[in-house]
Amino acid sequence: MVTMIIGEFANFVAYIYAPAVLVTPLGALSIIVSAVLAHFLLKEKLRKVGILGCILCIVGSTIIVLHAPGEHSLSSVEEIWVLAIQPAFLLYTASAVAVTLVLVLYCEPRYGQTNIMVYIGVCSIIGSLTVMSIKAVGIAIRLTIEGSSQVASFQTWVFVMVAASCITTQLNYLNKALDTFNTAVVSPIYYAMFTSLTIFASAIMFKDWVGQSASNIVSVFCGFITVLSGTMVLHSTRDPEKTAGADYSAPPQISWRVYANGEIWKQKDNDELQPEFVGIIRQDHFK
Repeated sequence: MVTMIIGEFANFVAYIYAPAVLVTPLGALSIIVSAVLAHFLLKEKLRKVGILGCILCIVGSTIIVLHAPGEHSLSSVEEIWVLAIQPAFLLYTASAVAVTLVLVLYCEPRYGQTNIMVYIGVCSIIGSLTVMSIKAVGIAIRLTIEGSSQVASFQTWVFVMVAASCITTQLNYLNKALDTFNTAVVSPIYYAMFTSLTIFASAIMFKDWVGQSASNIVSVFCGFITVLSGTMVLHSTRDPEKTAGADYSAPPQISWRVYANGEIWKQKDNDELQPEFVGIIRQDHFK
């Protein structure tokens, strides 16, 4: 728990000093560390295919780092607020909220337990807004530490409330997805959707790609696809999860009720058939 808190704090700091298009895809590196540690500490075998997945993640991450855009210089929360209320990002936010409401109110009661995209869709869409608000809060904290206090700005507290609401919703539906479906399936799909939507939202709000050459943009997307491929390969090597509460090794048992001589008799585990009871079952009865 302590190391997780430290890691999330470092991730938070990374969003302050680097664009989301760089930080978010690099989250896949945690999968590599987990796979390596599990091999040595938990004695989980890291197969050759898993090693290939680790190599793909490293290669893709290197490409992203080399070609990612730089961070824009912002001097106040008011500047971030102007970026947040621009028509393009307001349209994205309204669309994200509308799609989320449809998924929660209509799709979840009907398809939540059978379609994996319902829960993952909610936490991925809300997750993209989480990153934008977290980045705004982080920049406000950085500016305050540097001597330009942003505490009195109402925009700072709006971003804080949005971040808290989005984080709560995102974690709630991510836990639902993990409780309902196999982790090996949830993780790569969630990573792909969350990262894609975050890059898209950051490109709209912070205009990460302005001034970037076409080759750099294509290289970043190729790196992201490479990391995604490595993530899927790594999760494909995981052992399938066993369903709790289901023991198929025990032979099936059949119990029945028999009406004879006007009395009801129910077969129990310790009951033996009486000599006068004769059962005749046709050979094709269970066909």
